[in-house]
Amino acid sequence: MQLDFTCPSCQQSSRVSDGLDENRLACPECDFESPIPESSWEGDRLVRCLACGERDLWRQKDFPHKVGIALVVLGGVLSTIAWAEYRPELAIGILMLFALLDLALYSLMKDVLVCYRCQARHRLEGPTDSYLRFDHERAERYRQEALRQDPPDPAQ
Repeated sequence: MQLDFTCPSCQQSSRVSDGLDENRLACPECDFESPIPESSWEGDRLVRCLACGERDLWRQKDFPHKVGIALVVLGGVLSTIAWAEYRPELAIGILMLFALLDLALYSLMKDVLVCYRCQARHRLEGPTDSYLRFDHERAERYRQEALRQDPPDPAQ
């Protein structure tokens, strides 16, 4: 298992796998260390975020967003060039190729669990099918809660 989280002490993004089996979370950048409560797990199922203890977790594909956007842009540019050259079969073929590539990547990528509150990403070894997908209403509730706790500076 791996955990990507933002350290509450030094605010650095870190990826850790060491110590999670011993029920402790340690930042590799600073001396922050926190115990992971036993209540975070129910059998083999993760029920709480290992970084902040929140119960609301959602699953998403573990794929870099920048790569996905780059593929969409590349497919759009190549198909537009083909349309401009009056080759509609090639343009549609390019779009279909990129759609198949997207489907293949979606099928092959594993899921990662994300915490609504702290955005920590949990890469589990086992299946994640029993976890819910993203819920916009729940995410907005956590966003509003964070804004109430730490209001933005109006000068910025």
